[in-house]
Amino acid sequence: MIPLINSPCPCPMNYREVTLHSILPLNQFLSERFVELAAAEQIRQTHFFEGRFENTYVDKEDIPQIQSLIDEVRQQAALYLGVKPERLRAGFWFNVMDPGQVTAPHHHDENDELLSAVYYLRVPEDSGELVLYEGDREVRIAPQEGKLVLFPPSLMHEVTRNNSTELRLSVAFNVGPNDGEENSHQSPKN
Repeated sequence: MIPLINSPCPCPMNYREVTLHSILPLNQFLSERFVELAAAEQIRQTHFFEGRFENTYVDKEDIPQIQSLIDEVRQQAALYLGVKPERLRAGFWFNVMDPGQVTAPHHHDENDELLSAVYYLRVPEDSGELVLYEGDREVRIAPQEGKLVLFPPSLMHEVTRNNSTELRLSVAFNVGPNDGEENSHQSPKN
């Protein structure tokens, strides 16, 4: 059994922020490819709240360059959890926030997730903060292109209003035990 968390986090709340310098050069390409796929309607969307779809799914075959990011997320999750990366799988989806939009409070502990994560591809100034909640504690994390934030899937979280005039784009992940399936996107369960 893979433990949820077996090493202490130096943070007041159990989460970790990492800048993925090796992936940062891919951000522009991944952003542009996502916009192309969305324009061609090669996406699936779920979770309609606050006037927008919170989850936008793209087939990995349509954006194979994302595998580098998936591999790095698995590596960072393995370090966080204290396990080997091959014991983990990572499902992904895109989060698109147009000006004025928010992400409603939610958590990700519906299935066998061990960890949730978000990686920032495109972050205009004042485009909203990630807010994590644990009991009566709240942590606000400023997004930054190239930043990966890992946290337990049970943590309630939301994203504040995108007050910029531009689109904000991130990739979200759920990391779970590898049950022999290919490490690719997971179809929505609901």
